[in-house]
Amino acid sequence: MSSPSLAVLSALDSARTQWYHITAIVIAGMGFFTDAYDLFCISTVSRLLGRLYYFDASSSKPGKLPRNVNNAVTGVALVGTLMGQLVFGWFGDKLGRKRVYGVTLVLMAACAICSGLSFGRSPRAVMVTLCFFRFWLGFGIGGDYPLSATIMSEYANKKTRGAFIAAVFAMQGVGIIFAGLVSMVLSKIFLDCYPAPSYANSRSQSTQQEADYLWRIVLMLGALPAVVTFYWRMKMPETARYTALIAGNAKQAAMDMGKVMELEIDADADKLAQFKAANNYSLLSREFLHRHGFHLLGTTTTWFLLDIAFYSQNLTQKDIFPAIHLVQTPDKVNALREMFETSRAMFVVALFGTFPGYWVTVLTIEKMGRYLIQLIGFFMMSVFMLILGLKYDYLKNHNAWLFAFLYGLTFFFANFGPNSTTFVLPAELFPTRVRSTCHALSAAAGKGGAIVGAFLVQNYTLEGKASQIKGALITLAFTNMLGFFCTFLVKETMGLSLEEISGEDEAAADEKA
Repeated sequence: MSSPSLAVLSALDSARTQWYHITAIVIAGMGFFTDAYDLFCISTVSRLLGRLYYFDASSSKPGKLPRNVNNAVTGVALVGTLMGQLVFGWFGDKLGRKRVYGVTLVLMAACAICSGLSFGRSPRAVMVTLCFFRFWLGFGIGGDYPLSATIMSEYANKKTRGAFIAAVFAMQGVGIIFAGLVSMVLSKIFLDCYPAPSYANSRSQSTQQEADYLWRIVLMLGALPAVVTFYWRMKMPETARYTALIAGNAKQAAMDMGKVMELEIDADADKLAQFKAANNYSLLSREFLHRHGFHLLGTTTTWFLLDIAFYSQNLTQKDIFPAIHLVQTPDKVNALREMFETSRAMFVVALFGTFPGYWVTVLTIEKMGRYLIQLIGFFMMSVFMLILGLKYDYLKNHNAWLFAFLYGLTFFFANFGPNSTTFVLPAELFPTRVRSTCHALSAAAGKGGAIVGAFLVQNYTLEGKASQIKGALITLAFTNMLGFFCTFLVKETMGLSLEEISGEDEAAADEKA
C-alpha cells in the first residue's frame, strides 16, 4: 500500500532548515515575548498601585491593594487568556491560522496602551478600568497560544519541529526577564530623578506623585514589540497544511511555500480528496474520541496540573527574597525603591532559574524527546517542592541560600520539563482540521490551573503562616506527581511527520485501499 502523502507535506517534512524557519520563530516568538511581558509586568507595579491609590494618611503603614482588588488586577488577564484561547483556537481552524493571527497582536497592543491610560475619579474607578483593559489584553494573549504553536508546527520539518516550537515558547522566558528589567531600570530612573518628598510623615509613606506615570509607562511599553512585528506577521502566508487539507487547495499551498522557502513542490491535487475524505471527522465525533481521546485528556490534564504548581511558586517569595537580601520590608523603603527591589528580584529569578530551563529544552528536545523531558520535569519539581515543604522552617531560618537554590531548581525543571512540553505536544498530536482547537483546549485547561494556583493556593497562604505554606508545597508536590502519571496518556512525537503522528496518513491509506 503506497503512502498517500501530499508532495507539499512531504517537502515540508524533509526540507532543510532555512532562513524562513528562523524568521517564523522570531515572528511567532515575539508574540510570546509580548505575552509574557504583559502578563508578568503587573507583578512589578501592583504594590506601587497600592501605595498610590490606597494610602491611609491615618496609618503609618504603606498603602496596599485590598485582597479582592489585588486578585482582580493580577488575575483578570488570566481569565481573559483562557477565554481568548478557546475563541481564537476555534477560529484558527475555521477561518485559517493567518487570518486571525494579526487580530491577536492588534488587540494586545491596543489594550496594553489602554491599560496604561486607565482613568477614573476614584481609586476604585481606576482599578475597574485597568481590569477591563487587562481582561481584553489577556483575551488577545490567549489567541497567541494555539495560533503560534500551530503555525510553527505546520511550517517546520519533522527533524527540528520540536526545537522550533519550543524556541517560540522560550521567548516567554525572555519576556519575563524584560518585564523585570524594564521595571527595574525605569524605577531606578524615577528614583534618582524624583527623590522621596521630605514632608512625608515617615519613609514608609513616601510615595512620589510622579510614580503615577511610572506604572503606566511600564504597562504601555508592552505594546511596542506587538506593533513592531505586526507587519511581518501579516506577510506570512497561510500554512500549507491548512491551505491543502482544510481549504482544499493543494496548488495554492505549493505556491505559498515555494515563495518563502527554497522548495520545488508539485501541487499533487489528485491525492487531496483521499486526505479530506479520510480525515473529515469533527472534534465531537466518535472517530476523534477513538483516535485522540486519550491524547486530549493527557494534554489537558498535564497542562492543568503543571500550571497549578507553576503559578503557585510565588508563595515562598516573601521569605526567600528578604533572606537573600533582594528586598527589604515595605515599611523600610519608599514606593519607588520597593518597586525597584521587587523588579530586581523578578529579574534575578527569571535570569538564573526560569530562562535557562526553556533553552535547555530547545537544545535537547530532539535528542531526548518530549515524553522523557516531561516526565523528568514533573518528577524533579515534585522532589524539590516536597523538600521545601518538609524542611521549610530549617531552610528559611538556617540556610537561606540553599532555600533559594531549591526554589530556583523548581523553576528550572518546570521549564526544562512540562512548562515547555505541554506547549509542544498539543501542536503535534492532533489532526490538521482540529489542531488549533485542541491546542486551545489544552492551553485553556492550563490557564484554569493557573487560576487555581494564583487565586486558591495563594489565597490559602495569604496570612503567611509557615504551616500553611508547608502544607501547600507538599500538596503541590503530589499535584506534580499526578501530572507525571497523566503524561502516560500522550505519546512520543519525535522524528515523525504530523500526519504520521495524527494518523492522517494511515487513514488516507485505508481510504485508498
